[in-house]
Amino acid sequence: MLAIRLQRIGRKGYPVYRLAVQESQRHPSSGRVVAYVGSYNPHTKEANVQVEAAQKYLDNGAQPTPRVVKLLKDAGVTLPKWVKEAATDKQKAIRNAEKLRKNQPKEEAPAEEPATEEAAA
Repeated sequence: MLAIRLQRIGRKGYPVYRLAVQESQRHPSSGRVVAYVGSYNPHTKEANVQVEAAQKYLDNGAQPTPRVVKLLKDAGVTLPKWVKEAATDKQKAIRNAEKLRKNQPKEEAPAEEPATEEAAA
């Protein structure tokens, strides 16, 4: 089975990705690549997608990863009905909300007024 996934290229600390079509059982950095259908630069948010080639592999059953689905959708590729799209209105769940500083009980400042009253009397 084929997968359309991002393959990292570029220098250290400055990744650039290629949209690679390859066997889904292989690791993205190794294994035989069937075709490259585009590239993505996360720093400039620039994505170059060969729409016809990507459409051909999707029609033949290639499974895109969630990030690739977003890139293909932005490029204007018509996705098949079986492709799952990530929900954009989903709120990120906060783990351990009780540990947040804003959810802690307020600490009361030590009262200095009674001490000053006793000294004045």
